[in-house]
Amino acid sequence: MAVSNQRVVILGGGFGGLYTALALSKLPWDKTVKPEITLVDQRDRFLFTPLLYELVTDELQTWEIAPPYTELLAGTGIKFHQSGVASIDTTANAVCLEDDTVLPYDRLVLALGGETPMDMAPGVKDYAIAFRTLNDAYALKERLRQVESSDTDKIRVAIVGGGYSGIELGCKIAERLGERGRLRIVERGTAILQNSPEFNQKAAQEALTDKGIWIDYETTVTEVGVDTISLQYKEQTDILPVDLVLWTVGNQINPLITSLPFEKNERQQLKIQPTLQLLNQDHIFALGDLAVGKDADGNQVPTTAQVALQQADYTAWNIWASLTGRPPLAFRYQHLGEMMTLGSNTATLTGLGLKLDGPAAHIARRLTYLYRMPTFEHQLRVGLNWISQPLRELLSVS
Repeated sequence: MAVSNQRVVILGGGFGGLYTALALSKLPWDKTVKPEITLVDQRDRFLFTPLLYELVTDELQTWEIAPPYTELLAGTGIKFHQSGVASIDTTANAVCLEDDTVLPYDRLVLALGGETPMDMAPGVKDYAIAFRTLNDAYALKERLRQVESSDTDKIRVAIVGGGYSGIELGCKIAERLGERGRLRIVERGTAILQNSPEFNQKAAQEALTDKGIWIDYETTVTEVGVDTISLQYKEQTDILPVDLVLWTVGNQINPLITSLPFEKNERQQLKIQPTLQLLNQDHIFALGDLAVGKDADGNQVPTTAQVALQQADYTAWNIWASLTGRPPLAFRYQHLGEMMTLGSNTATLTGLGLKLDGPAAHIARRLTYLYRMPTFEHQLRVGLNWISQPLRELLSVS
């Protein structure tokens, strides 16, 4: 039986939360049944994180990768509330926001994402820069501007973490700094991109070598200072001068989630059913970084942006199903491949039987992300801007 006058509250406006809200608003609701949908996020803009690197090198502008929620939600009927979340009253089924607003809910979606832990070594919080948010990108750009305008011959940059974020950042910054740049990637393991396809690993290694980026394997950071970084390799510690430290390792769950009285794993991720509902809490859904569970085939689901995008469609469908008397669908993850930028005009791509690198992969990556942007209107604006940009540059030269 369909239920009317229901309230759906979605906490977190990243890939999981925003895309769930948009998908939910498009489902075939009867006018008397369509719920009130409220999206909550502490920021005023959505961030398309895979393209955040292009902001550092001015290849893209803020409006392209971080459109305001009010723009994206216009005409959808979705309410947007900008605030942090103070607490969740699971007994009263209500969310208490930091601005003292109370939002009752009949269905709750937890999509608050993760945070970069900045307490993994002394000095990290004070002197290193994370790379996860728009403010992180702005802080990095400002720091680069400062060191670029100095009279130092060499600009020394240490990037902690040899995963996708560290590699992509390294390539972008190396291109920006040119011959002045002295970059090193600090990696605890014995290889970069340890869980990635061999093709991507090889392409990344070649790009780092071409750009003169040094890699410290089996090395850990013991301390970050004002202008130094302490590195430990096989019980030997070296203190190196540095102008900039970027921290791209680790992921911690939002503290709000750790306080909830639901089943979690040792990393404090919420345990979910294949339908993306919490165990024994069918009216609460969780997706993205803060959730852990298996899909319909019994496979453990990774915590990536690609997964969150796919989970959003299932979450929306299952909320609709629960409010219209239909059975839920178990999430079935489809791995569509991996993409990575390796500079301003080069990338690598594997997936769906394809292996590309160089300019062709760069174009494929851009087009794929254009298609993945949240609304058709935003896709159109960004796409037209990308198409017209070469013409504008040509006219400005002539």
